Amino acid sequence: MKRSTIIISISVILLLAIVSIIYYRYKNKPIIYFWRAVSIERGDVKVMVTATGAMAADTSVDVGVQVSGSIAKIKADFNDNVKKGQIIAVLDTTLYFATKVDALATLQRADIAEKQAKIEYDRSKNLFDNKVEAQSDFDLAKTAYQNAVGNVVSAQALLKKAVINLKYCTIMAPISGVIIARNIQLGNMVIASFSSPVLFTIAYDLKKMQVQANVDEADIGQLKVGQLAKFTVDAYPNDMFTGVVTQIRHQPVTLSNVVNYVVIIEVNNQDLKLMPGLTANTNIYIEERKNIIRVATNAFTFTPPIEYLQASKLLNDSTKTFWLRQIKGASEIKKQEIVETKGQVGFLWVIIDNDVMPVQVIKGLNDGSFTEITGNIKEGDKVATGINQNATPDENKKASSPFMPKFSTKKK
Repeated sequence: MKRSTIIISISVILLLAIVSIIYYRYKNKPIIYFWRAVSIERGDVKVMVTATGAMAADTSVDVGVQVSGSIAKIKADFNDNVKKGQIIAVLDTTLYFATKVDALATLQRADIAEKQAKIEYDRSKNLFDNKVEAQSDFDLAKTAYQNAVGNVVSAQALLKKAVINLKYCTIMAPISGVIIARNIQLGNMVIASFSSPVLFTIAYDLKKMQVQANVDEADIGQLKVGQLAKFTVDAYPNDMFTGVVTQIRHQPVTLSNVVNYVVIIEVNNQDLKLMPGLTANTNIYIEERKNIIRVATNAFTFTPPIEYLQASKLLNDSTKTFWLRQIKGASEIKKQEIVETKGQVGFLWVIIDNDVMPVQVIKGLNDGSFTEITGNIKEGDKVATGINQNATPDENKKASSPFMPKFSTKKK
């Protein structure tokens, strides 16, 4: 065999040996996990229901008409303060005044006819008592008198109706308050019907407002009268307004195929910033805990991978078996594997020297972002919520090899 062939063979064997050693070391190299973590912290947990509604006056009245006619006078305008009984508009009274005069004339004719019938009746009765007049003639005189009396009553009613209709031509404020809507112009024709047109809307007191919030049917069961509510309006985005739930209406309102219920929130509006119709973005507070130990809610959904559990040196065999069964979807868990508690049990994976250890805690109030916790855990502990593909900058710094050369840097 030639010398060159022997050298090539030895080189190939050495290369294969080096590749085998590298592969073996790589295959048996332990996996380094870079945990995504959150800290156990102290803070507040607030459970609230979010709803959107509109501002409205605490008490408002729509003013309509009871008779038809054209608008002859308008004596109130937007934002005017009016008193109860104050004249705010007048309809044209020409026809109603003529009707009153005609009814008065009808009553006068009925009075005259009644008096004449009374005279005839008295004369017929005198003759009938002296047995000079027949019974039939007396009955006719009596009937004529009774009809005349009825005609007088009817004429009086017609006159009273005409007077009332004439009075209705003068539209007065039913309550004291502020005019927040005026829907008529001078000369407009208004017609009294089953659905009377709204001429004015009067708000009783704009210093007392309310939010009419639409609450989803999924959240309505959590609401109670007396709960605190806070809201903002687009007109004052930097201001937070406060109110109290005073009424939960049972009438369902369907919006976009979703059933909602109207919740009334009373608001103090002493500075008159809030106006009817403003859109209110409302948070109604159901329950609140302050200065408690809390953790991000998504920490309860994390479980380490099977490979880590199998290779972990921190976990004993029973703990490994329990979590492997959890991951593989075991249908039943023995009662002795979970400590009996009065609250809802949860597990957090606490990071200890780049390893994780499950710690059982009791979950309390949950607002979606944070969950109140109690148990063998303290503020500042790091809890795993996931696994990063690469180390964070701090971890890279810690994982750097001490044998790597360090280059000097020039300082200015």
